[in-house]
Amino acid sequence: MASTHGAEPDAEDAAETEETIYEEVMPCDRMELSQRLAVEELITTEASYVHNIQLCVSDIRAHLQKKQLPELDLEGLFSNTDDILHVSRRFLKGLEATAIQEHEQLHCISALFQEFKEEMETVYKIYCASYEHALLLVESYRKDPRLQEEILETLNATVPHTGASDLSFFLVMPVQRVTKYPLLLGKILENTPTSASAYVALQAAVRAMAQVNANINEYKRRREVATKYNKAEHLTLRDRFARLNTHSIAKKTTRLSRLLMHEAGIVAKTEDKEYDDLEEKFQCVVSSVAMLKENVASYLGHLEVFLLSTPHKRDLQIDEGPAQQYRCFAEYLHCTVFPEFKRRLDRLVCQPLCSLSDMLVGPQQLIKKRLDKLLDYEEIQERKSEMGSVTYDEEAAMNTYLAINALLVAELPRFNQVALQILGQILCSLSMLQRDLAAQVLHQAEKELEQMPHGRMPLPGFWKMVEDTLKQSGAQLHTFCRTFETVMPSPVTQPLNPAEERKVLSLVSKHGPDKLYQVTSNISGSKDLDLTLQRGQIVALLQSVDTKGNKSRWLVDAGGPRGFVPAGKLQPYCPVQRQQPGMQMPALESGTERRRHSYALPEAPRPQVATFTPAFQVVAGFSFAARSPQEVSLQAGQPVVVLEPHDKKGSKEWSLVDVNGQRGYVPSSYLVTIPAQEPLGWSLPV
Repeated sequence: MASTHGAEPDAEDAAETEETIYEEVMPCDRMELSQRLAVEELITTEASYVHNIQLCVSDIRAHLQKKQLPELDLEGLFSNTDDILHVSRRFLKGLEATAIQEHEQLHCISALFQEFKEEMETVYKIYCASYEHALLLVESYRKDPRLQEEILETLNATVPHTGASDLSFFLVMPVQRVTKYPLLLGKILENTPTSASAYVALQAAVRAMAQVNANINEYKRRREVATKYNKAEHLTLRDRFARLNTHSIAKKTTRLSRLLMHEAGIVAKTEDKEYDDLEEKFQCVVSSVAMLKENVASYLGHLEVFLLSTPHKRDLQIDEGPAQQYRCFAEYLHCTVFPEFKRRLDRLVCQPLCSLSDMLVGPQQLIKKRLDKLLDYEEIQERKSEMGSVTYDEEAAMNTYLAINALLVAELPRFNQVALQILGQILCSLSMLQRDLAAQVLHQAEKELEQMPHGRMPLPGFWKMVEDTLKQSGAQLHTFCRTFETVMPSPVTQPLNPAEERKVLSLVSKHGPDKLYQVTSNISGSKDLDLTLQRGQIVALLQSVDTKGNKSRWLVDAGGPRGFVPAGKLQPYCPVQRQQPGMQMPALESGTERRRHSYALPEAPRPQVATFTPAFQVVAGFSFAARSPQEVSLQAGQPVVVLEPHDKKGSKEWSLVDVNGQRGYVPSSYLVTIPAQEPLGWSLPV
């Protein structure tokens, strides 16, 4: 008992001594312990973070993909979480490897953050910039009971232990993690003595991660500014007027005056060589895309015109031989080769080209807005140098310009590179399609050629045979034409209708007979100020050149409308003066006296007049046997006089004609118009 009581004071003395020693050593040990705990917190929280991101990518997103919900924008929700997971896994592996470096662990951790800072900034700034959009999607899905139910079912099936009620629980993790890195490093730095060798390295790591967060925030701000200004607005004139107010008018006036002073050289323009080079390259890409888009559309238009001819749909009444082989070849091209080519061209060229063109709209709007903000920036800078200070709104306007300019300088190089790559791929696709089309057509043509009589003939011999055949055919055609001219009956003067006669009289009185021309074939106006005229119409020449000095387009008067027509489709006609029997032809008088013209033989003698009779010959191209009292029979080559170019119902399929004093209807397609043999008046072209 005594020994027991004696031992108690000794134990108390030992406890007091131990407490004194602990108090002396405690500050150093406590700092080291806190440092070790901070390092462990960094590693364990990083492992937990990587695990949650893995769940988000491989479980939650994969489960939602299997549901195949078209209303769910998975790309907008999860953004680039795959890239974040890839970087975070490698970073975690490096952190865990520092555990075996007892004395150099802090140096290794600092070096690891320095090594990964650029990769972290790249992946996290993309995610953080799109995070607000992801939250808007989550909020919209909450309002849809069906989608919300599907999302909750996915969360309960994949991550029931987390107790998450929606996707925002996981979507916020990358944003929280990147902002926590400076805090975790700062906690380690706080518990590291300033005399420690790793202190300076830890300071550099803290500054690096703080800079990463600052750059992410700046990038996010720039993206918000870009999103605000790069939308193409399609406003009506009323909407534009509705936006006008005193402030906007004053701002636009200031910008316009500043721009005019730039152009006049009154004030110096802010030079930015780096941006100017990038914009020039971007505008080159824009013009290249527009030109390629126009050329592809023109190519498709020409292809459509080429496909209008369909010989395979015509009954050739030939069972075999080269004509039938060509028919089969044309059918193969029209029904197999060209439809497949057009489908591939649309999928591989037209659609990507339209998508690329749409991609250019946003940067174009941003470049345009940058110029407006630059003019504001220069004006505010000038005012600031004079007054020494600016208002809050002016400071915000200056920051907006700096943000837009910095964003364009940072993003345009990559955008130009990607756009050029896409443009190159489109051109390669177009070249491959052309090559495949040529090879496919050539292969089929060679197959058909092998079956033809002259398919294996040497090329020089084949061309010699073609030349001989053409010469023989030409000689036969020449003989036929001479025979046709020999047996042709004398021309018959075809009178003009009263409306055409009045128009010609007006043109002669206004411009004189030497300015009159006749249209040789139908003209369809395709440009501004072009005329649409029918074959045989009479016009007066006003000017033998257009406004650009092009001599192939003439300005004419069509008896009312005036415009341009191709010069190659006009031929001159001089009015032929014909004297009536028993009359003397006086000279045409000028002045106010009205000149009269006759285009048909008068029933009774009239006073002396000058006649300008446009003459052409209408003959029967084929024989026709009348089948009713209203019709009249024709013989091939027989001259006729067209009384009315239509029947009583207005149908142009039948024409009322006079044949040797007999009147009746004949098919209009049986009649042929040819030029007169002698210049008895106006002649219509063939």
